[in-house]
Amino acid sequence: MKKLLAIAAAAFLAGYIGICALAWHHDTAYARATLARPASTPAASRIRSLLDRNACYYCHSTRAVLPSYAALPGIRQLSDHDVQTGLRYFRIDAVFDALLQGTPPPEADLAKLERVAKNGSMPPALFRSVHWSTGLTSNDREALLDWVAQSRRQWYATRGVAEPFANDPVQPLPDALPVNRSKVALGMRLFHDTRLSADNTISCASCHSLATGGVDGRKVSLGVGGAHGAVNAPTVFNAALNHTQFWDGRAATLEEQAGGPPFNPVEMASTSWDQIVGKLKRDPEFTRDFDVVYPDGWSGKNIADALVEFEKTLLTPSRFDAYLRGDLHALNSDESRGYQLFKDKGCANCHAGKNLGGQSFEHMGRAADWFAARDAVQTPADNGRANVTHDPLDVHAFKVPGLRNVELTAPYFHDGSVTDLHQAVRDMAKYQLGITLSEADEKDIVAFLKSLTGTYTPVQQ
Repeated sequence: MKKLLAIAAAAFLAGYIGICALAWHHDTAYARATLARPASTPAASRIRSLLDRNACYYCHSTRAVLPSYAALPGIRQLSDHDVQTGLRYFRIDAVFDALLQGTPPPEADLAKLERVAKNGSMPPALFRSVHWSTGLTSNDREALLDWVAQSRRQWYATRGVAEPFANDPVQPLPDALPVNRSKVALGMRLFHDTRLSADNTISCASCHSLATGGVDGRKVSLGVGGAHGAVNAPTVFNAALNHTQFWDGRAATLEEQAGGPPFNPVEMASTSWDQIVGKLKRDPEFTRDFDVVYPDGWSGKNIADALVEFEKTLLTPSRFDAYLRGDLHALNSDESRGYQLFKDKGCANCHAGKNLGGQSFEHMGRAADWFAARDAVQTPADNGRANVTHDPLDVHAFKVPGLRNVELTAPYFHDGSVTDLHQAVRDMAKYQLGITLSEADEKDIVAFLKSLTGTYTPVQQ
């Protein structure tokens, strides 16, 4: 019996060493091949080689071709699990494209790479037990963190940010976005005009009131005829800073977003731009003003363009922006500690950028099953991003909401299921980060979030 056990152990060890040798050969060959591929700069080549040597592409790239040994019994099951998990939570293809093309890497991706470089959580220990060539060295960490910092300063740092915060994953609002003021004035009128709806009862402002944080305070909004929407209305304030629009990202631009609600049957329920234009044309004063700015007159394209110009002005600078610009007295001690906790705990990994969100899609329930705990019947809207991409890996993924004015925008989450900001923070800690906050930490993070309540100042023509 002992002899059989010894033989089995020897066979297992030989097989393990063999697989590790194959993994080492494949990983190092792939990393060497990276150096032969073009990149935007020598520094970009170094970072791509670093990521490849640590085999990030195995689990986080949709383009990865796994080595032949990944199909072996036992290995295949582990590999499939790792790939499915990796692709659900972080896809590195956009970073690879940025390194190749010299374009901005996604802001939230920089935050995630920074975090794993600092805490050493990637690659996981089980992965490293087979892929001996992986694991960030101290030089790797330094190079990766330097690249993240350089990328932030080059692509994302707000002009006027104080030096101590120039490399933060979140940034102050810009002073303003470039706009045509004449178009802004028209867009403001259209934003409040109920004629965009089929029965002349609903305007953009009905669900996105500028007097109440850019939302209507409802779990879901009411449209024409009292129809109930499928998701909670996100705030319109600072939405111009989001990388896509709507919870599921179905609008890639503000222009696409502006053309959505008027024709949604449970929102404004109009049937065509011709229907809307026909009503607006009967307003001689508005038509005269519109023709001055748009010589080709009323059209869906021009209406959407004016709305977009107006939405670009909906920025709400707050005390937090003054703090990031160097006024350290703008936040009290609880708020400034809350901001540090917000970064240290990992909140800023997803709530990155000038809007503290809106830069990525994340799965609701990364660390625990939020939908099971919610104890409510799931609806098609709960599929999130998958409704657009039709990718099963995108089920329950949603655009990360911006946190500015979050004090004013309850109820929270895509389904409006949580009404209390403290509870929302606790839920995010538990279901997204897998941690339990102390009462003091929760209190300070909430204090910080309330410092994001800002002031909207209409643009004067």
